[in-house]
Amino acid sequence: MSYTVTIEPIGEQIEVEDGQTILQAALRNGVWLPFACGHGTCATCKVQVLEGDVDIGEASPFALMDSERDEGKVLACCATLESDVTIEADIDVDEDFEGYPVEDYQATVTQIVDLSPTIKGIHLKLDRGMTFQAGQYINIELPGVEGPRAFSLANPPSRADEVELHVRLVEGGAATTYIHQQLKEGDTLNLSGPYGQFFVRSSQPGDLIFIAGGSGLSSPQCMILDLLEQGDDRQIVLFQGARNVEELYNRELFEGLARDHDNFIYVPALSQAEEDAGWQGFKGYVHDAAKAHFDGRFSGRKAYLCGPPPMIDAAITALMQGRLFERDIFMEKFLTAADGAEDAQRSALFKKI
Repeated sequence: MSYTVTIEPIGEQIEVEDGQTILQAALRNGVWLPFACGHGTCATCKVQVLEGDVDIGEASPFALMDSERDEGKVLACCATLESDVTIEADIDVDEDFEGYPVEDYQATVTQIVDLSPTIKGIHLKLDRGMTFQAGQYINIELPGVEGPRAFSLANPPSRADEVELHVRLVEGGAATTYIHQQLKEGDTLNLSGPYGQFFVRSSQPGDLIFIAGGSGLSSPQCMILDLLEQGDDRQIVLFQGARNVEELYNRELFEGLARDHDNFIYVPALSQAEEDAGWQGFKGYVHDAAKAHFDGRFSGRKAYLCGPPPMIDAAITALMQGRLFERDIFMEKFLTAADGAEDAQRSALFKKI
């Protein structure tokens, strides 16, 4: 049995299978509803039921208060349908969003590479090609790990039947520990995708700044490779931050791209440069490298930030001090599973995407 949900204000109608949540059905039909945790604890996917009957599921009482339930609000990640339903959602339709539906895939591990002492590169072969926008992510299921884990795609969309992931080992993290210590070539895994609203706004003019830290390099790598493949002629500057040379992975890739493309500039920065006596590049935090490169003035550009929350926060401050504002800044924070609901709420200035 299936029901129909009508999503206002866009007027989109989609079929929802028995037992499928509103969020699952929307994503698998190429309709993006805002969400973060995906399991009823953060309230990002809260929607208003206008007509019809809904089972609210296991929504946390902290994310969905009793008064909100009485008003007909539900969490799309938990709610299932008991009739045809009309909902109203806070949808910010972006003209650059291509809306590819989420699908399920089976993947085979073809290569595992040590990118740095704490980051592994995982290469997978899909059972068929996946269409996605550069910058999006997948959810992957791992043996013995409860719930899927999200990892950004590092390969460009032109390599549609491949997946490249950059996975940092998180102390005590079940998923990253499994990947680093147990995953091996030849293993098969189930994954779904694409997800996410982190992608280049191609319709918006202006040169591009990418600021990446740690394994947050994966999305910028994907986006930059795609832009250069497409022949984008805007100036593209990548600032990559790491603690030391050992953690500055894929440096040779970007140095090669900078030699081959006049419009691409690569600026690596080491925050603990004193550990590398021979380092001749920028010494300090990655946001300070951006400030130094542009003499503190960023206006007229678009910035894409990807990395741990402290790096994101410092970069936002630097960019805004340099006259770049909300409409010009896009970001994706790399959170661990433990971070989840704690950082899932929208900030006062920016929407987490």
